Amino acid sequence: MIVKNPKFEISAVKPAQYPKNGLPEIVLVGKSNVGKSSFINCMINRKRLARTSSEPGKTRQINFYNIDEQFYFVDLPGYGYSKMSKAEQEQVGKFIEDYLFHRQEISLIIFLVDIRHEPTANDRLMYDYVIRCKLPFIVLANKADKIAPTKVNDFVANIQKSLNPIGDNIFLPFSSEKKIYLNSVWNEIEKYI
Repeated sequence: MIVKNPKFEISAVKPAQYPKNGLPEIVLVGKSNVGKSSFINCMINRKRLARTSSEPGKTRQINFYNIDEQFYFVDLPGYGYSKMSKAEQEQVGKFIEDYLFHRQEISLIIFLVDIRHEPTANDRLMYDYVIRCKLPFIVLANKADKIAPTKVNDFVANIQKSLNPIGDNIFLPFSSEKKIYLNSVWNEIEKYI
């Protein structure tokens, strides 16, 4: 897919702030610093539309990126390493839960994990959570450029065995840094938009 005019539309924390145009939403979930914002920038071939940071926990609202008036990439706050207070974490957790369980426009969830590491306890919780949402999803093993190309498929298979032993969900490698594996991901996204 060639993206011509992507734009940041709004940061939201409650349904009244969400876009009202009914476009399909492709939602990104994953721990802090796994590369959700970099994924968006990579997929739309822009350097800085989605703000990235080396400091985990920067995204604290739901960010909606309008992609050529065809669909939204929706960047959810990450979980894990954030320096948020307990009260802030609970507040963010609540609006993420409300969004995932009640937003009708969600067409696909993209769950990003780090290909280099065994899924954490938080990753497992999020995976179970995504399944309970009963929405289509794929899992992307991001940062595939950090391991040898010959080992990528084995690493992805290990993550799948860990999270999804029966192998009935889609797990794909990805690298925002090297911009590889984009076509496979676009093929999946296009099925839902």
